[in-house]
Amino acid sequence: MKRVVIEILIAVSVAGCVGRPAEVATGEEIYLQLCSNCHGAQLQGGLGPALGPGSAVVGQPDEFLRVSIVSGRGSMPSFDSSLSDEQVERLIGYIREVHG
Repeated sequence: MKRVVIEILIAVSVAGCVGRPAEVATGEEIYLQLCSNCHGAQLQGGLGPALGPGSAVVGQPDEFLRVSIVSGRGSMPSFDSSLSDEQVERLIGYIREVHG
């Protein structure tokens, strides 16, 4: 029963991560629309892991982020049909920019 409740909560949260950002959306706008529901508005983590400064993402190459965004990872959905290659690059750029 507990697992079912957790899966429902994840499904409801991930449901907020849908839609297609405007083609000209900035990396931050893309992040806020598609990622912040799970990873937190300040990249601090939540249902998904933290992506901000001090997180495990800091040491990962851009290709790791690219594959995670495009293909999904664990309970994270794929955004292959929601984002163009350019939008994925802007999103990665935003995550790296936050790391300063």
